[in-house]
Amino acid sequence: MKVVAIVGMAGSGKSEATRVFEEHGFKKVRFGDITDQELKKLRLERNEANERYVRQQLRRTHGMAAYAELNLPKINSSLGSSHVVVDGLYSWEEHILLKEYYGGQFSTVAVWASPATRYRRLASRQVRPLTLEEAASRDKSEIENSNKGGPIAMADFAIVNDTSLEEMERQTERVISALI
Repeated sequence: MKVVAIVGMAGSGKSEATRVFEEHGFKKVRFGDITDQELKKLRLERNEANERYVRQQLRRTHGMAAYAELNLPKINSSLGSSHVVVDGLYSWEEHILLKEYYGGQFSTVAVWASPATRYRRLASRQVRPLTLEEAASRDKSEIENSNKGGPIAMADFAIVNDTSLEEMERQTERVISALI
């Protein structure tokens, strides 16, 4: 069974690529669910500032590989019956942990879109829309504080998602064909 992690900046299309993997029988593990659960536990409103606070606290407590480490049980239980797609791997340390843990079963897929395209998407999304300033601030934080660039740069596959949803889906289908 395969573990495929989708990497990319906010608004690049990670969730859309993940959806295509799910349509091909992959079980989804969304790393951001940990943030959402922690926000509920702390009774904090779901917004960019609180999400960033929670991510930083989890990494202070568990290290930079926090999300991978905390999701290993969920990934492992899903692997018993299907391939797994991880929506939202963030840090280089998470990448290293999963690569060492799963070895040749593990691959990464980078989804890329230009900042202008991503910021436009983020401003218009239904859940957790971001202003231009919030999106740019999140980019800066994720690159400088989360070591997000490494997994994107070292991805096994790349999907350029700067045109249409249909084209992104075609590229994702080609990656899935190459993986299985």
